[in-house]
Amino acid sequence: MRVKVQVYAILRQYIPDAQRGPLTMEIPEGTTVGQLIQRLPIPPELARVVFVNGVRQESDWVLQEGDEVGIFPPIAGGAG
Repeated sequence: MRVKVQVYAILRQYIPDAQRGPLTMEIPEGTTVGQLIQRLPIPPELARVVFVNGVRQESDWVLQEGDEVGIFPPIAGGAG
């Protein structure tokens, strides 16, 4: 099945093709968000926030045909 994957911010440096827009990936049925991240050439600890079709999901979320996945690095801000 196919899903679209977009990586943001510093994660783009690990996937040069992501500079041009979402990647279309072919993955087996039953693939989870966590398994998808393992297939990408990004350090897993940097994939901290994941949205599937605009809704935040955890690593055990099972992806479906046509899903759109957005992966963000850790987000920090404010006073310490």
